[in-house]
Amino acid sequence: MSFAFISAFAQIPTGYYDGTAGLSGAALKTKLKQIITNGHVDHGYNGLYTGYQTTDRDNIAGIPGLENDNTILDIYSENPNGTDPYSYSYPGAQCGNYNSEGDCYNREHIVPQSLFSSNAPMVSDIHFIRPTDGKVNGMRSNYPFGKVGPTSYTSQNGSKLGTSVSPGYSGIVFEPVDAFKGDVARMILYFVTRYETQLSGFGTGNMLGGSSFPGLQAWELNQLLAWNTADPVSATEIARNNASYAYQGNRNPYIDHPEYVDQIWGSPVVDTQAPTAATNLATNNPTSNTISLSWTAATDNIGVTGYQIYVNGVLYSTVTGTTATVSGLNPSATYNFYVIAQDAAGNSSPQSNTATGTTLAGGQPGGSCGTEDFSNIPASASSYATQTWTSNNITWTATDARTDQNINGTGDKAITIRNGSLTSSTISGGIQSLTVKAQLKFSGSASNLNLQINGVTVGTIPYTSTSTAAVTINNINVSGNVVISLVNPVTDNRIAIDDLSWTCYTGSLGTVESSKDKAGFSIYPNPVRNNELFVKGENLSKISKAQIYDFSGKLIETIENPFKNSNKINLKGLVKGNYILKTDSFSTKFIVD
Repeated sequence: MSFAFISAFAQIPTGYYDGTAGLSGAALKTKLKQIITNGHVDHGYNGLYTGYQTTDRDNIAGIPGLENDNTILDIYSENPNGTDPYSYSYPGAQCGNYNSEGDCYNREHIVPQSLFSSNAPMVSDIHFIRPTDGKVNGMRSNYPFGKVGPTSYTSQNGSKLGTSVSPGYSGIVFEPVDAFKGDVARMILYFVTRYETQLSGFGTGNMLGGSSFPGLQAWELNQLLAWNTADPVSATEIARNNASYAYQGNRNPYIDHPEYVDQIWGSPVVDTQAPTAATNLATNNPTSNTISLSWTAATDNIGVTGYQIYVNGVLYSTVTGTTATVSGLNPSATYNFYVIAQDAAGNSSPQSNTATGTTLAGGQPGGSCGTEDFSNIPASASSYATQTWTSNNITWTATDARTDQNINGTGDKAITIRNGSLTSSTISGGIQSLTVKAQLKFSGSASNLNLQINGVTVGTIPYTSTSTAAVTINNINVSGNVVISLVNPVTDNRIAIDDLSWTCYTGSLGTVESSKDKAGFSIYPNPVRNNELFVKGENLSKISKAQIYDFSGKLIETIENPFKNSNKINLKGLVKGNYILKTDSFSTKFIVD
């Protein structure tokens, strides 16, 4: 889309950008700050929901990937390549309390309001505050935006939280889907322009630069410039900019004039060079269900950020070092392995040499797999915030959590969550059972934590104010890579968690089918052909969600209200293999031929 076309379509007021001709760098940025400060009317924090009536609606006909159904356009749930996992009709479903995605939407400060102490007019500036799903907003927390490597959380539209692989920063970051990366970049560039004279008094949040120019930390600026280039201004951004101008009286200059970005900060360095292949891949130390790998590092012109490990041609996991242990293997079985190096730009190396390894005989599922005693949590603090730490190569994220409590009678450290959750990064080896201690702190009433594996609730952990005994959930039986989450569904109950452990599982994905389910529901044909799976049973239309897993436990697809209009599920070209169909009424296995 040409700049001339964008400018014409954007309905920029005549003379709005007078005085910018011939300027560049800091001088152009300061001139733009003066322009977009004039006319800015602060309607207050509560006014944002009124503004969203016109600024953030999915109502632009003919735009690929949008439904044009007038629902809230949420960058954390919008699926540009298919049906949205859920949607919100305006003005309903404003948060409120939430436990999971799809409960409600609230106001997401793309630049966290904690950095400017929630002061006006920043706290209510609609140009960088979007309506987004409450759960995903909470998971993003106050983290900067960047490219995620090892992932601890993935939303239903593919937005991710995890360890940064953006060059120059190795902390926790949040990564939106590709279709909105440019949007996020231009909102942040607007912020550091509109408020450039105040930046020195703001917190940095590992993203802001603390000075008027360039306004951002070098790593974040480089990442945002790359996103701005890769995801150009869209028709939806132009429409939002026009509506925001009508509501608030000022504009985002980087939507009206995308060329200003390069004129101020320069062009990003585009990395098109792939890493070399890793070499000398070898297998060693086999057990009945694990094989260890080692290899010689790849090289890259900027830097290798990780290695993808493939087992029998299927992606197993991504690691940052040059060693790994592959778990969840079958006894007395032979496997082929190779690795592929990647850099921060997403360039992939050729595959390494293939190494073959054979597990030992006699393995059984159920061996000890991991523990977490919370000894590495952040320093003792009574305030509630997102807490992150790493133990035994697992990164744990506790949202709305404090670090100063313990389980009565132990004196050991514990993590205490309020309206949040405790979530692991991806763990190999599967999970058969899990054991944990939980205790209610302060006021509230006895209840349960929800245990989720790969986003699916598999059991509950009861707690009381006097409980100190460990609780075990058995027969979870999910193999392959897993993410463990303990979620508090009770608003304002504060629960201390300690002594977490789990056992491995090397069998197939567990799908407990009760006699009622078997009698009440059936699927056909099985094996499935022509990508169509039919389900027979009573009250199909009342089933709210269907999920498809592969036998490693990986969630392939979530379908909302799957049988609202028919008893057929379109499998959208799943490759040949074995899968699990799980709904809120039944769970069963099927084969794609």
